[in-house]
Parts: sequence; C-alpha cells; structure tokens
Amino acid sequence: MVLGVNDGLVSTFLLVAGVVGGGMDVEGVLLTSVSGAIAGAISMFAGEYVATKSQNEVMKGEIKLEHDHIKKYHAEEMQELTHLFSLIGIPGSQPHLCGDPNENKTTTYHSASNSTVDGSSAVEARKLRQRLTRYYGSNSDALLKIMIALEFGVIDEEVRSPVLAGASSLLMFFIGSLPSTIPFATAADPKMGLMVSGLACGVGLVVVGMVKSFATRGNLLLAAMENLLITAAGGAVAYGIGVGFQSLLEKKSSVIPNAKAA
Repeated sequence: MVLGVNDGLVSTFLLVAGVVGGGMDVEGVLLTSVSGAIAGAISMFAGEYVATKSQNEVMKGEIKLEHDHIKKYHAEEMQELTHLFSLIGIPGSQPHLCGDPNENKTTTYHSASNSTVDGSSAVEARKLRQRLTRYYGSNSDALLKIMIALEFGVIDEEVRSPVLAGASSLLMFFIGSLPSTIPFATAADPKMGLMVSGLACGVGLVVVGMVKSFATRGNLLLAAMENLLITAAGGAVAYGIGVGFQSLLEKKSSVIPNAKAA
C-alpha cells in the first residue's frame, strides 16, 4: 500500500514538472495531472489484479500437484517433510514414517542444530519430531497444509483477492497523486502551482518514508531523504526536458515563417 502512494506521489509530480517546464498553462497542467492520475490508478489496478490472479492460479496449480504427490508418493513426501523439520530447527534422526508401507526403513537427516542439542533436549526434540511425523503421516489433509506452508510460505487465510488487491493499489496511487494535482485547481500561475505541489509532495514523501521505516525498522531520516532526493532529481530532469522541448518548438516555429518568406 505504501508503494502505491509513493508511486502516485513521484510519477504525478514528475509529470506536472515536465509539462510546466514545457510552458503549459494552469488549465492544461490540471487536465494533464488529472488524466495522469486516472491513467496511473487504472494501470495500478490492472497490474495488481493480473499479478495477484496469476499468483493465485500458480499457487492453485502447485497445491493440486502437491495433493497428487501426497496421494501417489506418500512415503517420499514424508521423507521430504522430515528434511524440512531439520531445516526449521526440529532435529532428530530416524523418524518413523507412519502411514508408509515401508515404515521400517528410516532415513537419517543431520542438521547444523544437532551439534548444539544434547542430553534431555535431544531426547525431547526426537520425541517431538516423531510425534509430528506420526501425526502428519496419518493425516493427509494436515500433511498437505504443512507442506504448502513450509514449501511455498502460504496458508489459506493469506490468499488475496485480485479485485481487492487491485482496488487497494488504485486507491493508494490516486491518493498519492492528489498533492501534485490539487494545487493547480486554485493556482493562478503554473510555476507557483508547481512550487506548492512540490512542497505538498515533499511532505507526502516524508510521511511515506516514515511509514516505510516504521514497518522495516529502518532509519527514518535515511528513508525520507532517499525519497526526497530521488523525486527532486527526477523532477529537475523532467522540468529540464520540458524546457528543452519548449525551446525546440519555439525554434521550429521561428524557422518555418523564415523559410516561407524566403
């Protein structure tokens, strides 16, 4: 969500900076910024919708494949589970594969944590591992859920709705575009409107940086400065391109009458 707001702030400000540099009047800048905000929001919706739906479809296919593997290759899936136990810090050796017709055959898995577990702790760890293995070996539904969680990092409650994900991105982008759009609804001069939108956008970027640093436990000042510097540099480049484009148009318009006169 924060990234959607950030996209709206940066892209819309760069857009208005470019057209103001190109000499567009206030009404034209306002129309451009509104159009850019709507187009960007719709693009964000479409991109997030397609990405989320594709991710869900891929995950659905992987879950179906995992379900088929559990039905057809139960023993191999249980062996894979015991290996995953080792990776998540449940050490032990020779776990019993209940539900496996070859349950007398066992496989030893060594993990780095084995070296730190000894005495009663090692015994408890092995007992825990054996209880878990017996439970999941006798419960195919539970085995499917834990394999999905451990292999893909997904649980049923985490599956996102493509429509809600797209709508969230659309809304966040549109909100982010407002600080660069609203000033031109009241400004009499495009450059004054650009200054106000720049200040409003800067405040928005600082807030986004604060939220991002809070979520990532990062450096608040660094996050805010990164956003501000990148946007300021981008705005300067966009304004410069607009000025250059306007100069080219003026030169072209002055050359054509001279050519006709000659």
